[in-house]
Amino acid sequence: MHDAPTPTAGLDSSGDTLQVRWARRYLNWIGWRILRLLHTVQGLGAFGLITLGVIVTKFKTASHVIHPLIRAQIHRAGVRLLPIVSFVALALGLVVIGQTVALLSRVGATTYAGAIMVTVVVRELGPLITALLVLARIGTAIVIELGTARALGEVEALEALGIDPIHYLVMPRVVGLALGIFSLTVYLILMALGGGYLFAFLQDVPLMPGDYFSQLATALRWEDFVLLALKTCAFGTIIAVVTCFHGLARPLRIQEVAEATTRAVVESLVACTLLDALFIIIYLLM
Repeated sequence: MHDAPTPTAGLDSSGDTLQVRWARRYLNWIGWRILRLLHTVQGLGAFGLITLGVIVTKFKTASHVIHPLIRAQIHRAGVRLLPIVSFVALALGLVVIGQTVALLSRVGATTYAGAIMVTVVVRELGPLITALLVLARIGTAIVIELGTARALGEVEALEALGIDPIHYLVMPRVVGLALGIFSLTVYLILMALGGGYLFAFLQDVPLMPGDYFSQLATALRWEDFVLLALKTCAFGTIIAVVTCFHGLARPLRIQEVAEATTRAVVESLVACTLLDALFIIIYLLM
């Protein structure tokens, strides 16, 4: 007589089958996410190259129409954000600079204040915080505007009139956000450095203004100014390209605009973070 299979063996076999099924589902999910990521990167890359080509070849085309739109975007992404940027700059000066200088004075290491401020504020927090503010206030609005225009058929109407949507809708936003973030970052850094010393002065930190700004000047190098300009303009370009892509890349219904806005914000945040990490590597190699 053959021995009957034990219940334990059946449970083990069933358990193994269940584990295989879950493993397959998990691998399928990972593969689907990777394919979707590659498809998004491909679409963003193609859209960015098309936009770059339009900027290079058509920047002076219809300048009496396009250049006022660029100035309007600079005003929108720059001047209109000055109040909130001023508040954030003062808060940054209080939290980072004022507290750091006060702590350094307690251990007798105020001579390192300039180097720390340049590393923390000028290289990292200043550009990144400004980019996030512009993304939250302007980037979301761009997706909503362009997505709604696409859903209502306004983009197709422009094409029917022979107007290039990339030239008319995207290029002013890319140039405007790049210049706006650069200008706002410089303003935020100056306000943060000045406000930080003011808070440190109110705490009776034994650091004279001349010594403080002399340390800043010594810690700053010409590479910092070049990389600051490149970094901030790259942030603006990335935010504008990603938000415009999700507003214009495919036909949208009105109810899909909110989802497109969420995707644009997440992808812009990830792209800016990765770019910031790249610049950190560049700073370390300097």
